[in-house]
Parts: sequence; structure tokens; C-alpha cells
Amino acid sequence: MRNPGFIILYVDSPEKSGAFYRQLLAADPVESSPTFVLFALPNGLKLGLWSRHTVEPRAEAAGGGGEIAFTVDDKASVDAIHADWSGCGLEILQQPLDMDFGRTFVALDPDGHRLRVFCPEAER
Repeated sequence: MRNPGFIILYVDSPEKSGAFYRQLLAADPVESSPTFVLFALPNGLKLGLWSRHTVEPRAEAAGGGGEIAFTVDDKASVDAIHADWSGCGLEILQQPLDMDFGRTFVALDPDGHRLRVFCPEAER
């Protein structure tokens, strides 16, 4: 079975984005250079931040075309993370609200990539 385990975001400055994600993920990168930063997360997922100026073949897409989603255990955690990220100056694209799939909000990273935090609605 093929099991994707790597997300690569094209960023303007891997060093700046690496500092942002270091704080957001509370983790240090396992690799860092002027053109690429890599995080290896405890759940096995790897997050790469590649300079949009050096990626080959050239990347035309800008941030905002997809999302990184963070699942949390309860609605209170959604609201607490929202308060924390708002206090850190992250741009909030969508304030916390209850949707058909659960409680959620959306923030943006420095390159405009969408970061969704949500607590799934309990199965009915």
C-alpha cells in the first residue's frame, strides 16, 4: 500500500518559515539549510519547507491552495489554540465556529498556507 507521509510547502524563506513552524509545532527541524527545512513529527509525518525560488521544476502555485489540518480532542482545545495563535500574531482567516464536521478555525502561516484546527463532531 502506498502511504503518503511527507508534505512539502513552497515558501519564500525556509529560514523564516522554519522559525515559524518550530514555534507552532514545538519541535526542532531535523534538517536545515538556506533552501530547505525539514521537520519529522512524532506521528511519522514529515513537513518540508522548500524555497519556492530554488525548487525544481519551478513551482507556480502560491499558498492557500490546500490546508494542513490539526486534529484536537475537544472543542475547548480549538478555542485555546485559537487564543494562543491569535496572541502570537497569526492571521486568522476564519474565527472558531461549529460546522457540520465539528468545531474549527483557520489561520495562515507567513506564506499564506492555511492551517486548520478542528475537533471532529462525535459520530451520530
